Amino acid sequence: MVRTTLFVGIVLLVASQIANAGNTATQTVTFEVQAINEISVSGNPGNLIVSTATAGSEPDVATDNSTSYSITTNESSKKITGSISAAMPANTTLQINLTAPTGGSSAGDVTLTTTAADLVTGIATVAESGLTITYKFSATVSAGVVTSDSRTVTLTLTDS
Repeated sequence: MVRTTLFVGIVLLVASQIANAGNTATQTVTFEVQAINEISVSGNPGNLIVSTATAGSEPDVATDNSTSYSITTNESSKKITGSISAAMPANTTLQINLTAPTGGSSAGDVTLTTTAADLVTGIATVAESGLTITYKFSATVSAGVVTSDSRTVTLTLTDS
């Protein structure tokens, strides 16, 4: 009988401890937001072909504004720079103009070279898409005939 009572007592003690263990539980959740700096483009512009001129004037500029870019950053003091993969042929110029996101400032038409140039400055926390990219390709008559060629344009979101 003492054994049975002792056994029942132990079972009740263990059961009460198990029941108490289920009333409250805690966890520690660790969180962090890291720097986010993303830029993307919608695709490639159309071919820029200089093919007309007014008599007595330099050739007309070829323009394309069919592409756009998107930007997301959760940091401040950012800018977008641009460069091309190789120098342009003699007496030709490739310019780019990026519409600035909210709070930013566009540099307007910028001649692209192999050295990165500021295109948009004063960028702070922003998430925007569909911002217009305009390209202008020009040639002087001294360029002569230039066969079809291409350059890779690199846009970089970086610290100001």
